Amino acid sequence: MNRQYLDPVFLGAYPAELIALYGDAMPKFPESDWPLIQTPFDFLGINYYSRNVVRAAPDELRFGFERVRQSGNVHTEMDWEVFPEALTRVLVWIKDRYGNRPMYITESGAAFDDPPHATDGRIDDPLRVSYLREHLRAAHDAIAQGVDLRGYFAWSLLDNFEWSYGYGKRFGIVHVDFDTLARTPKSSARFYADVIRSHGAALAGA
Repeated sequence: MNRQYLDPVFLGAYPAELIALYGDAMPKFPESDWPLIQTPFDFLGINYYSRNVVRAAPDELRFGFERVRQSGNVHTEMDWEVFPEALTRVLVWIKDRYGNRPMYITESGAAFDDPPHATDGRIDDPLRVSYLREHLRAAHDAIAQGVDLRGYFAWSLLDNFEWSYGYGKRFGIVHVDFDTLARTPKSSARFYADVIRSHGAALAGA
C-alpha cells in the first residue's frame, strides 16, 4: 500500500510485487516520467488512521489477501482499528527505507458516534480524546527514534461531508449541528488546545 507510492518517488521504480500483480495490464510508463516523479520536495505528508492486519487468501482476485479484523481492540465508526503503535512503526520504516526526510502527519483522526445535537453546550468524546493522546504519543516515540517529524494535523477541525458516507461519520474536534449549523468544541478540541498550550505536557495525563 505504501511502497506503490513511495518507491517510485524515492527509489525510481515500482515494487516488483506490484508489477507481478498486474502482469501485462501494468501500464508501460515512458522513461521521461521518472525525472518528474522524483522531483525533490520540501516534506513528505503522511495520512495515518489505522493499520490493516491481513492473511493470504488465494481466491481473493485482486490482491490475494484479506483483512483480519482485530476484535480485541477499539474500532472507530468506520470499523478502523485504533492502533497507535503502527504510526510509530510506519514513520520509522519510512526513515529506514527512504532516508530521514522532513515529514508531517497531514491527516490523522477518528470517527466516533457523537450525538447530532449538543447537550448544555457540550459534546464529550472520550474515545477521540484517547485516540489523539495516544497517536501524539506515538508520534513523539518516532521522534525519539530519530524521525524528522515536523508536525501533526488532526482530521478534522469540523464534522464534514465524508465522501460516500455523507454526514453520517463525524471526524471533527468541533461538532456541527447539521440542522442549525451551530458549532460546539468537543472535549477533544479542549484537549488538543491544552496539548498545544502546554507544549505537549498535557500528553502526560492518563
